[in-house]
Amino acid sequence: MNRVFVLGSTKKPLMPCHPARARELLRKGKAAVFRMEPFTIILSGREDGEVQDIEFKASPGGKATGIALVGLFRSGARLLFGAEIAHRGAAVRASLDSRRSLRHGRRGRKTRYRQPRPNFAKRSRRANCGGKWLPPSIKSRVDNAAVWSARLARLAPVACAHVETVRFDTQKLQNPEISGIEYQQGTLAGYEVREYLLEKFKRTCAYCGKQGIPLQIEHIQPIALGGTGRVSNLAIACRPCNEKKAAQPVAQFLADRPDVLKKIKAQAKAPLRDVAALNAARFALGNEIGASGLDTRRWSHGRTKLNRTAQGYAWGKWADAACVGESGAAVYIPANFRPLSIKATGRGTRQVVRTDKYGFPRGAAGQCKRVQGFQTGDLVRLVQPKGKYAGTHVGRLAGIRADGRFDIRADGQKITSGHQNFSLIQRGDGYEYRH
Repeated sequence: MNRVFVLGSTKKPLMPCHPARARELLRKGKAAVFRMEPFTIILSGREDGEVQDIEFKASPGGKATGIALVGLFRSGARLLFGAEIAHRGAAVRASLDSRRSLRHGRRGRKTRYRQPRPNFAKRSRRANCGGKWLPPSIKSRVDNAAVWSARLARLAPVACAHVETVRFDTQKLQNPEISGIEYQQGTLAGYEVREYLLEKFKRTCAYCGKQGIPLQIEHIQPIALGGTGRVSNLAIACRPCNEKKAAQPVAQFLADRPDVLKKIKAQAKAPLRDVAALNAARFALGNEIGASGLDTRRWSHGRTKLNRTAQGYAWGKWADAACVGESGAAVYIPANFRPLSIKATGRGTRQVVRTDKYGFPRGAAGQCKRVQGFQTGDLVRLVQPKGKYAGTHVGRLAGIRADGRFDIRADGQKITSGHQNFSLIQRGDGYEYRH
């Protein structure tokens, strides 16, 4: 369980405390709730206190980034806070593609014979991240982690940051034998290919679907039947499935499971898009955090995995984050620790005119962003006085109307009620949370 963040009466960050201690302070009136997610309390009669060093750690990933706060105590390093941030890079890319297609269609319909603008081919891209340009879909991943590093630094006495610089050799992924004997020696021999396959097949046996067991690299098309060592011909399988398949063609081995065969073939042909994104942004996150003034140090992904496996911790992006760096070699993670799941949702859209699926206008966007002090994405409490959904519901506003009627999604239902029945808990910040 994550610790509760504590602020002094002047909003100075103090050491996070156990949830039981936070409940006691709230019950005795010595503290008040400052923020719901992540849960933070503010003391009423205390400005300062003794603090120990806390390290912020980040482990970037293709779909999510793991973050952690590790306290350095006399007894050793201990995980205080862990979370996984699910990126919205795919949504950003889809929005850009949609905008581009609408712009091209509009130009084609209304200015069919217009000549290109002068110097169109000479346009240059401005640096948008640490002195270099990154695609918006990749930059959003960097911004998510950088925003949370700054946010946690305001809630806890963070002394320094440790960032994992993930780097995959795409040539080795395509052909593991390309670099000769040097790549096949050392403690981390074969790490890149294995780690990529684990990510690609979701750490699940490709044939039986089991998880949480030792997995082996397996050739989809056996070497004895002309298969190659390219990553597109490799899969992850448990030992029983690997031995049972032996040198059989995959079509013969899965003759009675055509759905599994189709899935494996689709996964085998999956592109290296996430790998390329991680390579492109591997220094960007450290540069962004360092630019905020926080002492930032970079570590290899190989050392992170070595730290985690040596201590016997199960895989997780938040667990990888806790094991980043020198202190990650001996960090205590409480049993049954539940990280906070954070999903980046964005803060709405700037699109002025809504369109249908063919790109034709179908209506204008709302004229006001906030109604009666509420806006879409706010965490609210609804007290429904009567009707089918009578009672108290807590959730996020899914939609607002100018007439003062709001929609809330709570308990798996969409409920509509008047603004007078809502009370604000926390402003929308572009993220959704799940414990």
